[in-house]
Amino acid sequence: MIAAAAAPLGVVSLVIAVVAVVALVTVLVLLGRQRAQVRKANDLLDLSRELRHRYDALQSVTKEGVLVQSLGGQVLDISERAAAILGVDASTSVGLRVANLPIVLLNEQGLAMNPAAVLGNGRVPVPGHVPEPELVGIALPGTVGTPPRMVQVSSQLVPGADGESAAVLTTLVDVTGRREVEAALTRSEMQFRVAMENAPIGMALVDLDWRIVEANAAFAELLGTSVGALRGYLMEDLSTPEERAAERLEVDRLLGGGQHRFSIEKRYQRADDHLVWVVLDTALVRTPAGDPDHFVVQVRDSTESRLQAEMLTHRAMHDPLTGLANRTLLQEVLQSVLEQPGVVDRVAVLACDLDGFKEINDRYGHASGDEVLVHVAGVLRAATGRRGTVSRLGGDEFVVVVQDPDGPRAVFEVASAIHAALHEPVRVARRRLTVAASIGIALATPDLVEGGAPSLLAAADAALYRAKAAGRSRTEVYDASMEQATTAGAHRELVAAIEHDQLVVHYQPIVDLTDQQVVGYEALVRWQHPHRGLLLPGAFLSSVQEAGLSVPLGQLVATQVVDFVSHTSDQSRWVSVNVSADQLGDGEFATTLLAEISRHRVAPGRIVVELTESSLVASGTRIRHELTQLSAAGVPILLDDFGTGVSPLSYLRDLPVAGVKLDMSFTSGIPEDPTAGKVARALGALARELAMVTIAEGIENDQQADYLHRNGWRYGQGWLFGGAQPPDSIP
Repeated sequence: MIAAAAAPLGVVSLVIAVVAVVALVTVLVLLGRQRAQVRKANDLLDLSRELRHRYDALQSVTKEGVLVQSLGGQVLDISERAAAILGVDASTSVGLRVANLPIVLLNEQGLAMNPAAVLGNGRVPVPGHVPEPELVGIALPGTVGTPPRMVQVSSQLVPGADGESAAVLTTLVDVTGRREVEAALTRSEMQFRVAMENAPIGMALVDLDWRIVEANAAFAELLGTSVGALRGYLMEDLSTPEERAAERLEVDRLLGGGQHRFSIEKRYQRADDHLVWVVLDTALVRTPAGDPDHFVVQVRDSTESRLQAEMLTHRAMHDPLTGLANRTLLQEVLQSVLEQPGVVDRVAVLACDLDGFKEINDRYGHASGDEVLVHVAGVLRAATGRRGTVSRLGGDEFVVVVQDPDGPRAVFEVASAIHAALHEPVRVARRRLTVAASIGIALATPDLVEGGAPSLLAAADAALYRAKAAGRSRTEVYDASMEQATTAGAHRELVAAIEHDQLVVHYQPIVDLTDQQVVGYEALVRWQHPHRGLLLPGAFLSSVQEAGLSVPLGQLVATQVVDFVSHTSDQSRWVSVNVSADQLGDGEFATTLLAEISRHRVAPGRIVVELTESSLVASGTRIRHELTQLSAAGVPILLDDFGTGVSPLSYLRDLPVAGVKLDMSFTSGIPEDPTAGKVARALGALARELAMVTIAEGIENDQQADYLHRNGWRYGQGWLFGGAQPPDSIP
């Protein structure tokens, strides 16, 4: 019975055990699932933190700001960049409605906009579609008067996990700097284009193939065409054929890095086939990487300046009255001819001097004399033909360089033609004037050729001297016997000229450039030759030095000048006397000058001594002593030909120099030569700094006088104010 009762009890226990096991298993299963879910949740949390970390890191480096808002317009998240762009605080903005953010939005016209309308989801059409960014301005607090910050705004719907729209994502990009750069580039491009289009000189942009991409109106006008016709045109095709190779060489050097820019003067052919001179300035523009990109070209019309330069060159090399070559050009031509091989018997020099020309000047006036000289120039041109160069040395002295395969025959033909043509009287106004010529000829012998141009010219002059002495109106040919006789004869003539008062002094006025009133004169010696008329210093001063007559000549001039000064009506005017180094040193000149000043009771300062810079180069103690003696006695010392000599500036400091005279070589270049103007201005500033009197010589026109006066030169002299006149013509 017990066994029977125990059987059901065992079954119950088994059932309970089974149930317990099942429950335990269930609990274990549930516990395992819970742990798995916890692990999954932790993993998701870690992932969320990692994603947030990455999101924050991305926002810290991106230039875009991100604003996340709910569909209702509530700020869910805002990046630091977005907050900075909007000018709000990120921490306090989360949870606010977009419409309540403390920001002011402006459209491109400067009108205020509703932030909710710009940043809200009302502007987002459909999920997945990103509209075009909108450009708005943001006026930050405390920035009144400052241009608003320009921002590009773009919004899109962000779907949730269930596929429904969960939020609005708005990106903000600050484009203020970029807009400023774009505006600056646009402004710069516009300024360049306006400057190019309105530039007074031709400008063009040229590609690396040397082809015109763009040109301005000035360039087109210079070439007589249109801007449209120039586009695509090769630059080198504008040049004359013979100049294209040189231009291409300069372009290749630019492209090869041999130079950064080049400037050349060349000729361009206009559309009407006329040629114009231009200055072509070209610069190569490179990319930031240093590669060639394009050329910028400037083209300046230099035709007028080129013509002016040629005119100045012509004027410097030709006689202004007759248009013949002057002494400088003659010597250059003759020297270049003599340097060629085989000139013996192919070259000859003819020196021509008019007979009785002084009487024409004295009787009928210088205007009639000038007409005679012009007529004689035409006679010499016609007689020479194309067989040589005709020149006028000054006064009535002419020289012809004859070049012909048979030089002796040709030069005699020229001489005969001159004599024959001068037999016909010259018609001047209503008068018929008779004029004749004496001619000296020098053939190019080996000895004369070896001596160069000066030797051949001296030989022709010696033959001319013989023709004058032999009765005039004739032709003489140089031979070696003339040299000694001529030199000795010239010396004897000079001695006789001094003894018989044939050496006279003329006076050229010096004016105050402020009002051009005469304040003084420069004494210039002349030789009133009994047969050759009035001779300028260039015709005899070299012979004076050779003959050792410089000191007697200086004493003669000093005597005449002091006498002239003592008898002038205006006692305030002064006269300057030219003195060379060989006239100083023995005391005779200074003694004579001071004695004459004392004898005539001339006030101090009315006699001035001028000496050239070159005369000081080898100056010794005695010369310095003599200058000091003159200065101490009230005779001012001027430094003549200032700026051309080789003397050191220490002479201005060490010698008793009271003033300087600007050499006429600088004056003649004003105003056309900018370098001459700069030198004149600099020398004037130096002299004024040393408290010296400043005189500019060689002034021929009002422009020169005005320029020199404006740049500090107080006094001036030259043909503008009058030439040298004899004392009886001075008021």
